[in-house]
Amino acid sequence: MERVKGLEPSASTLARSRSSQLSYTRVYTANMKIYTRQGDEGQTSLYGGQKVAKNNRRVCAYGALDELNAAIGCAVSQLDESTTTTRLTALKTHFQLIQNELFNLGAELATPDPTSLKIDLVSDSDVARLEAEIDVMEQDLPPLKTFILPSGAQPASSTHFARAVCRRAEREIIGFHLETPVRGEVIRYMNRVGDYLFVAARWINHHEKRGETKWSAKK
Repeated sequence: MERVKGLEPSASTLARSRSSQLSYTRVYTANMKIYTRQGDEGQTSLYGGQKVAKNNRRVCAYGALDELNAAIGCAVSQLDESTTTTRLTALKTHFQLIQNELFNLGAELATPDPTSLKIDLVSDSDVARLEAEIDVMEQDLPPLKTFILPSGAQPASSTHFARAVCRRAEREIIGFHLETPVRGEVIRYMNRVGDYLFVAARWINHHEKRGETKWSAKK
């Protein structure tokens, strides 16, 4: 199978992805009933049992991460249907690792005491990994000299959309952070995921041989 030089998922990346899935399973082992009626009056339970309103800043923060995860999932599905699937296989693996990390981050934000969780919390090593992947992709891309419009191949457009959702999730987390401080690694990670998705969208278009539409201030 063809791989893109420099973007092959490392053994540690694959192991981290499997670890994220297994760790989350260890925390949430009970069979979950889809409808419980406990939220019918506009409240939800945090991990630990505390009930809060569904528009609580904490809930809005991890809810936005759920939206981001779903948006990335759309891009992953479309990468499967890409005309250059084998060239984008490595990118799909990285996307799925981010999805696992976002799930863990959502669990952290849903927990008043994250130290009680037996999962891998996002760290600065994850930020460094994203930066390294951005640097690799940018080697293939022409320098960006103006704003571009979100468009192009279907998986690229979906990745652009995920990037916009990521920025909103980042804003929600900052709003929550101003009331209830979160770890600095969380803020740095979210900022870098947004950067990563922007470059990934450009990189997909490049490998799908789709040009970029430049922004024009004139009508």
